[in-house]
Amino acid sequence: QVQLVESGGGLVQPGGSLRLSCAASGNIFSIYTMGWYRQTPGKQRELVATITSGGSINYADFVKGRFTISRDNPKNPVYLQMTSLKPEDTAVYYCNAVLPPLSRSGSPRNYWGQGTQVTVSS
Repeated sequence: QVQLVESGGGLVQPGGSLRLSCAASGNIFSIYTMGWYRQTPGKQRELVATITSGGSINYADFVKGRFTISRDNPKNPVYLQMTSLKPEDTAVYYCNAVLPPLSRSGSPRNYWGQGTQVTVSS
């Protein structure tokens, strides 16, 4: 199992910056992908950015050039540096970790943090 704790959310003006952190504990060396997702009321949770244990990174189109995901090693937090924030970036941001299935016929295991609120408003 993996436990995830996010921090760094808050209120910021349009054009401002925030850095989110996600600290993982537990079976951290089995994690093969970590990422950030976000959700607003009435909408499905959507992918923001992911990073694999090998360092491959994927961004949603709507954050390319503005957000940066990073992670030095499994022991360190995953960061999401957010710049040029827009009001439409307002959401609860969730940290995600994916571990391999427990059996050959199983599915990858997903773990989620509790979420951190990001509000972009003047």
